[in-house]
Amino acid sequence: MAFVANIVIAALVVLSGCSMMTPPSIVHQPMTARAAPRADNIQNAGAIYQPDSAKLSFYDDRRAILVGDTITVIIEEKTSASKKSSGNASRNGSTGLTTPTLSGLPIKALQNINVEATSATTFSGSGDAASNNLFTGSLAATVIETFPNGNLLVSGEKQITINQGTEFIRFSGVINPVNVTAANTVSSTRVADARIEYRGNGYIDEAQTMGWLSRVFLSIWPF
Repeated sequence: MAFVANIVIAALVVLSGCSMMTPPSIVHQPMTARAAPRADNIQNAGAIYQPDSAKLSFYDDRRAILVGDTITVIIEEKTSASKKSSGNASRNGSTGLTTPTLSGLPIKALQNINVEATSATTFSGSGDAASNNLFTGSLAATVIETFPNGNLLVSGEKQITINQGTEFIRFSGVINPVNVTAANTVSSTRVADARIEYRGNGYIDEAQTMGWLSRVFLSIWPF
């Protein structure tokens, strides 16, 4: 019995430890990327043309175009959905039967008896669902991959720790450079395959989470 009790206690400790871990992220990985190292250029002090200065043009700006560049994502997600349905059905029926008179029937009381039956079925159902979500903020992301067509795959994370709780804000998606403003910002509504997360951990988050045993009973309870 002591061995079984120790196994149960160890399992509870492991489950409680897993519940305190940060849930896995659904955004594109990795969360950041380093820029490629610059190649060594041969300096010619006697020439007017210098390779380093030629990399920047008078018409260039600071928009993100290469792996390792950063871009500010303005999160402005607002969704609203509603659905309503109803249905009605009814059915009525009646049946009548008269017992004929038969000579020689031993039970005289059953003769000339009228048998009637009626039935009625009514059904009425309705349903209503609504959902409203609002998420605003800003987050700096890093270009982790550039596609052949020029689109940028960005991913970023922000962690905020207050007392004993930590909040995680994660974002990733594909950006068309055309939608990037001169201030090197892009709206989240113009990001393709956008994945946004807002999660947290700590004792406050644990207090709002159903226990693992309650979740087990909730999943297998037939009523």
